[in-house]
This record gives sequence, structure tokens and C-alpha cells, in this order.
Amino acid sequence: MAGEEDLRAARAYGREFLAFGDGITFYESIGEVVLPDVGKGCFVHSARDVLHGLAERGPVFVPLADDPHGMVIASNGEGLRYVADRGGAIHRSRSASPDEGEFDRIADGLPQFLDRLGRCVVTFARTGAVGDL
Repeated sequence: MAGEEDLRAARAYGREFLAFGDGITFYESIGEVVLPDVGKGCFVHSARDVLHGLAERGPVFVPLADDPHGMVIASNGEGLRYVADRGGAIHRSRSASPDEGEFDRIADGLPQFLDRLGRCVVTFARTGAVGDL
């Protein structure tokens, strides 16, 4: 559950040009998801961390996105990045290199991405394999 500091960060996130509606709702409600023991780990970053990354590195360029600028909202323990474009679609980097600009669209929005993450958690609990996130 989002605490007071999370809510302040969610409000700041909501003022960001690249913010999208489902992201604002998520950060006002949840704050972040930390799953270090699922596969090599999966992390949906806090609004504060997303804004910090944006301030330090600027927007991520996602060439094939409808709006090619986005923010890193999640990552895994192998260094793959999950970038939300301004329309809310989620794109996964093809490599762990921050300089690599190749991405695949894996979800049309945050709800679909979180559903996919939830399925990976269930698969991991049952089989020990994460599946394709």
C-alpha cells in the first residue's frame, strides 16, 4: 500500500509530461512491487525511482512506439528494462545494455502488464520457471 511519501511521489509523477493515467492510479494505490525471489527478480519501480531515473537519464527512446518517448517503470534481475510510453503501452528492452535501443511491445497498458506479471508469479510458484515477461 502506498504511504505518504509514495503519495507525494505519485502527485509529482502525475505532473510529469510522460505520465499516463494507469501509472498515476497504480502509484496512488500500490507504490511499487518488489519480487526479488521470483526468477532472477522483478521490480515495478516506485514513482520516486521512475522520476529519479528520468531526471538522471532523460526519456527512453522507443523507436517503434506510438509515442517514442517513455520512462523505465520496471526491471528484472537480469537488467532488462520495461518502459512505458506516454500512451501507457509497455515495452521490454531486448538487452540489459542501457545504450541498446531495441524494444518489443509486450503489453498495451499497465493492467495487461501487471496481469502478465501475476501469471509469471503463479507459474513460478507452481513450476519454478518464470515464463515470458
